[in-house]
Amino acid sequence: MRKLLCCVLLSALALGAAELTGKWSGSFDITTPDGETKADTAYMDLKEKSGEVTGTAGPAVDKQWTLRKGKLDGQKLTFELPTDDGKLLIFDLTFDGTAIQGTCAGKGDGGEKMSAKLNLKRTT
Repeated sequence: MRKLLCCVLLSALALGAAELTGKWSGSFDITTPDGETKADTAYMDLKEKSGEVTGTAGPAVDKQWTLRKGKLDGQKLTFELPTDDGKLLIFDLTFDGTAIQGTCAGKGDGGEKMSAKLNLKRTT
């Protein structure tokens, strides 16, 4: 009986474990060096296996870039995103099982530093 109870509990925990793999969308609020905030959107298609994260991210489904150095360590999700115009965005996020939230840092069109806050929910 004890073995059966342990198996049931472990199965329930495994089924309830949060899955990062999937499609995510939400807000990407950019703060410029002069303090101005601009609302934008973000879309990510992520795959996670044994802590390694691969996939794409961008402002929309039809505008995506391939992420690199993706890692999920507990709830901490980090990766770099090189864009078509030579910029590099650095993401420092938290994945709580139902949402991805955190910050992104990079350089704007004129080389000035910019930052953004993300808040994403699963779409599939």
